[in-house]
Parts: sequence; C-alpha cells; structure tokens
Amino acid sequence: MAEYTTMHAEGAINIPLDVFSDEKLTPYRGNGPIVLLCQGGFRAKTACQKLEDTTNVLIVEGGTQAWEAAALPVVHGKATISLERQVRIIAGLLVFLGVCFGFFVHPAGLFIAGFVGAGLTFAGITDTCAMAILLAKCPWNQT
Repeated sequence: MAEYTTMHAEGAINIPLDVFSDEKLTPYRGNGPIVLLCQGGFRAKTACQKLEDTTNVLIVEGGTQAWEAAALPVVHGKATISLERQVRIIAGLLVFLGVCFGFFVHPAGLFIAGFVGAGLTFAGITDTCAMAILLAKCPWNQT
C-alpha cells in the first residue's frame, strides 16, 4: 500500500488486509510477538479478528503515527497521498460535480451528491469505507 511506502515501522512486512490470514503469518510465528500495525489502527484490529490464534499478537493503538510519535524506528520512503485523503478528494469532487450537473444539466445529478453523502454517512457509522477499499486496489496504491 502507498501508506507503507511513505512510512512504516522498521522491520515491518506489508500484508494487505484483503489477503491477510494465519497462513501469511506462519513464517513469523515463534520469533517473538507479532505486531499488527497500520496507519491509524483500524485495519490492524480488523486483521486481528481474521486470526484464529491471537496469542502473542499485539496491536499498536494509533498506528504508525503513534509508533513514530513514541520515537520508535521508522523507514521513510516516497511521499504519497494517503488513502484517507484520496477518499476525501474523490468524494468532494463527486459531490461538487453532482451538484453542478444537477443545477446546470438535469436535476437527477443531485442523486450523485446524495449517494456520496449517504456513503460517507454509512462509512462514518460502520467505520468501513467501500471507496477506500476500491482505491486500495488501484495500481498507484500498490507497492
């Protein structure tokens, strides 16, 4: 993921959430605790829920930013636009275009803005975002 390329904990291994499983961690078990870490902490919790064996697994609350704030070693790479910012940019652009289309071309364009607003509300309530999941699969967000 682009977030991993931008900054990650020293020694971290990137396993995307959509392929994360116990089998992926097998080579690393027995070498001390497995630390699950993502940018903000949510995906690490989701990854932990996918595991059958959670013994010797730690989740870093606050994610990579908290790791860096604690003065723990990080690797800085090429700066990229975070997934969260990409979602904000695209959602804002869709709302803007929907309103413009609805005002200047056809009132049905307002449904685009309404649909994005409903999606953002759902994302806020459930703490999951379909747009972020889709964006994470885009080539520019792959390492």
